Amino acid sequence: MPYPLRFSVMVLPNVPWPEFLRRCRQVEALGFDAIGFADHLVDWAGGKGPWFEMWTQVAAVAMATSRVRLATLVAQIPLRNPVLFAQAALTADHISGGRLDLGLGTGLPIDPSYRMMGVENWSPKERVARLGEYAELVGRLVAGGPVTYAGRYYSADAAELAPPPVQSPRIPITIAAMGPVMLRHAARHADIWNSLSFAKTFPEQIGETRDRIARIDALCTEIGRDPATLRRSYLMFDPSARAGGGMLGYYASEAAFTEMVEAVIGLGVTDIGLYYPSNEVQWPMFERIAVNTIAALRAAHVP
Repeated sequence: MPYPLRFSVMVLPNVPWPEFLRRCRQVEALGFDAIGFADHLVDWAGGKGPWFEMWTQVAAVAMATSRVRLATLVAQIPLRNPVLFAQAALTADHISGGRLDLGLGTGLPIDPSYRMMGVENWSPKERVARLGEYAELVGRLVAGGPVTYAGRYYSADAAELAPPPVQSPRIPITIAAMGPVMLRHAARHADIWNSLSFAKTFPEQIGETRDRIARIDALCTEIGRDPATLRRSYLMFDPSARAGGGMLGYYASEAAFTEMVEAVIGLGVTDIGLYYPSNEVQWPMFERIAVNTIAALRAAHVP
């Protein structure tokens, strides 16, 4: 595989701030490579607890950590103008000393954020069309230099944000993509392609992801891009967790974790995304996996 394994942990901001910050610091202390930040106005799945704003979280956690990368997984394009979004990203890149990974996604039509904010809830087709322009414009802005852009949905007139990014040649861009047009956007604009599967069983998730990888490889080749230049990221979603009291299948044991992650690695994925266990019963296993199991996986898959 062309890249070393990286493991990130999605830490949902649905707990009081001191606990959220403790979890982020713990993720760094346990040796994970990145923290993932969700982007909604409220808990879109119906939770009634806290929910903190994404960029504010990123800035605060950047000041409270020193090594771990900070990944927006993923920022919703309907919530922000792309030029203002790029300015926030450049600011976070400097606050963190060049530790930002910039993830973009279309957002969810079922998210109540749009109704609450009074903004238009675009159709899925329009969301996908807009994301292509948004990713292109943001990608140029976070590389530095003046940008003039005229698209169907977005425009910029000699937009020059300062200072330029810490990271070179630009802040890495991740695009979350599953459907055919979104995969084309990822092939064209992303440094990292992120996916997940909502299939009911893990073997079905692996099969669905294998098919998507074949499609995005073909799309890269079609546009003249070497598929190996697109890093692959996969968020391990467990559809049974909510009904099971938050228990995640891949934290059942070190053996279960190894078996499932090996299956994902076997697809050519190098960036493995996990969720911070919401059920504290699984916290000790989460720590054992971080200290023991992940180290063994890294040793077994040196590029």
